[in-house]
Amino acid sequence: MIKRLIAIALIFGVATVAWMILGGSIFTRTYDSDNHLKQGVTGSWGGAQAQTAPNAVYTVKQSERVETEEKGKTVVKFVDKSTDYAIPLEASQIKTALDLAHRQKGLLWYATYKVDFTAQYRFVNDSGKPRDITIYFPFPDKQAVYDDFIFRVPGKEWKTTPNSGNGVASATVNMAPGETIWVEVGYRSQGLDTWRYQFGAGVGEVKNFQLTMNTNFRDIDYPADGLAPGNKEKTGDGWRLVWDYKRLVSGADIGMVMPQKLQPGPLAGQIALFAPVSLLFFMVVMLVIGVMKKIDLHPMHFAFLSAAFFAFHLLLAYLADQLDFFWAFGLSAGVSVFLVVSYLRLIFGNRFAFGYAGLAQVVYLVLFSYAFFFKGLTGLTITVGAILTLFVLMQVTAKVNWKQVFKQYNANAS
Repeated sequence: MIKRLIAIALIFGVATVAWMILGGSIFTRTYDSDNHLKQGVTGSWGGAQAQTAPNAVYTVKQSERVETEEKGKTVVKFVDKSTDYAIPLEASQIKTALDLAHRQKGLLWYATYKVDFTAQYRFVNDSGKPRDITIYFPFPDKQAVYDDFIFRVPGKEWKTTPNSGNGVASATVNMAPGETIWVEVGYRSQGLDTWRYQFGAGVGEVKNFQLTMNTNFRDIDYPADGLAPGNKEKTGDGWRLVWDYKRLVSGADIGMVMPQKLQPGPLAGQIALFAPVSLLFFMVVMLVIGVMKKIDLHPMHFAFLSAAFFAFHLLLAYLADQLDFFWAFGLSAGVSVFLVVSYLRLIFGNRFAFGYAGLAQVVYLVLFSYAFFFKGLTGLTITVGAILTLFVLMQVTAKVNWKQVFKQYNANAS
C-alpha cells in the first residue's frame, strides 16, 4: 500500500510540474504579446484620454530698463518684455458620451471606446481694457484622431485663424472691457481604458461647472482620485451621470474607468496553476471510493486520469484566443470529462465511471476552475468546497478500519 501511495504521489508531482510549466507559458504568451499588441491597439485606436479645461490669456508688452557694465561704463538698455495674464473661466457646460466596444488581441481584451465631446466655456475680459485674447484648448491625446472638430466663438470672428500644434488648438479673439464670450468646442474621438476631465494643474477653483456623461455600459467605476457624480440616472443600456458644481475648490478631477472583460490569458493561467489542488482532491476522493467500494485503482490508472485532467488545461490554453472564453472552457471541460469517463467505464463499469469518477471530476475540476470566474469570491468558493469535501470524507470513512485496509492492500500486493 505504501509503495502504491508513493507511486501515486510521484505521478501527482510530475503532473504538478507540468501544470507549473503550462501556467508559466500561458502568462508568458499573454504578457509578452501584450507589450506589442497594446502598442498596436494604441497606435490604431488611441490611448487613454485626459481632457483638460481650456485657458485664455492676453499678452502685455513692456519695455524694461536694464543697466549693464561695458568697458568700465554703465550702459542703459531698454528690453522688450512680454507677460501673459489669464482671464477667468466663469462657466463650463460639457456633454460627453462614452461608447464602449471591447477589442480582443491574442489572449487579452482591450477596453476601447468612442467619445463624443461637446462643450461651451464662458470667459470674461476683466482686465479693464480691450484685449486680444488667445484661447488655448488642449487635446486629450496628441496621437488620437479627432473628427468633426469644432472650435468657434458664436457671434464673433476669430482675429487669427485657429491652428493646432503640439496637441493644442489655439486662436485669438478681440474682447472689449467686461465682455463675455462663449467658446464652443466639440469632437468625436476614441481612446483606451480610461477617460478623464481635468480642471487644471494642482488645486484650483472651478465656477459654474456642469458635466453630463452618458455611457452605454452599466458597470461604471471611477478613478481612485476622481470625483463621484452628484446625480445618477439609469438609461436604456447605461447611465446618465452629472457632475454639477457652483464653486468647487479641488485638486481632483473627473473620470471613468472602462469595465474590463474577462481576460482569457490571465484566467487560463490562474486555472492552470491551481490545477494541482483540483487533482489532489480528485485523487483523495477516488482513493476513498476505492476503499469503500473495494475497487482496486492502480497507479497507472491515476497516471491516465492525471493526463486527462491536464488535457483540459492544455486545450483551454490554446482555445482561449480562438473562441469566446466560456465556449473554450465548456469544450475543454467536456473533452476532459469524456476522457475520464470513457476510460474508467471500460475498466470498472458505468456506475463507477459516471456516478463516482465523472461526478467528482465535474466538482473538483470543472466547478473549482469555474470559481475563478467570480472575482473576489474564488478563494471563498474553493474553501467552502474543500470543507464540504472534508466533512463528507470524514463521515463516510469514520468506521473504516484503516489498519485492516492497509493490511489487505499489502496482502494483495504480495
